[in-house]
Amino acid sequence: MPELPEVEVVRRGLEQWVVGRTIAGVSVYNPRSVRRHTAGGADFGDRLRGLTVTAVRRRGKYLWLPLDTGDAVLAHLGMSGQLLVQPPDRPDEKHLRVRIVFTGPGGAGGADRELRFVDQRTFGHLMVVPGGAELPAPIAHIAPDPFESAFDPDAFAAALRRRRTGLKRALLDQSLISGVGNIYADEALWLSRQHWARATETLTAAETAGVLDSVRTVMSAALREGGTSFDSLYVNVNGESGYFDRSLRVYGRRDEPCVRCGTPIRRDVFMNRSSFSCPTCQPVPEGARL
Repeated sequence: MPELPEVEVVRRGLEQWVVGRTIAGVSVYNPRSVRRHTAGGADFGDRLRGLTVTAVRRRGKYLWLPLDTGDAVLAHLGMSGQLLVQPPDRPDEKHLRVRIVFTGPGGAGGADRELRFVDQRTFGHLMVVPGGAELPAPIAHIAPDPFESAFDPDAFAAALRRRRTGLKRALLDQSLISGVGNIYADEALWLSRQHWARATETLTAAETAGVLDSVRTVMSAALREGGTSFDSLYVNVNGESGYFDRSLRVYGRRDEPCVRCGTPIRRDVFMNRSSFSCPTCQPVPEGARL
């Protein structure tokens, strides 16, 4: 699933092309892709026609397009969702679910484009949120991400100690900190030399700050390289995959030597997924919450 850097790459691409554009028409080809818009696909399109996109915003892994009415189009990419900006004459993608057509040329360079929601597995979704331009109600419970000005490191540290859980589990908790997924959690924990099962109540203020610095470091590096992609399912708005997978230090490198100490990387089962760590750089601490 795309994590914060991937979604931010998409947000930046959309910002170039759709801000200031007026929606001329909407076609919904699969009702599952607008399933959270309970009034259905026809209503989804009717609510958008004639409205202008004023910005593109993100919180964690969610994107939304504020509209000139104060409403918003909220998007979650799920496991395989793509928001592609394409020329109208480009052949339709195999898994095209929703098409948004704009009035006339506009966006970057004034070129004529349309917005396509492509989703092979149909776990992603789009919905119109009334009054959601500033922060859509369905995601108001999600905590700010570590790059937002609203993110409070001291409050996060205090909440972490109160939660009394494993460190990686806390990093994946979107009510504590948003945008961190399995890949970047492992990378940040390796960088900060913390084991994924470290009990959160044992962390010092300095250790928590170190983990946050590592989260920002690995995500900033991923942003510079366009995000992480292991297959064709994650692409940016131009259909280009990310390249940060070439720079991963621990994730997916089971039995390969740690680039810091040479110890073979270990894989553990974690929440029906995988955790990768270096047994030497990240030893299992006393009181670990395995």
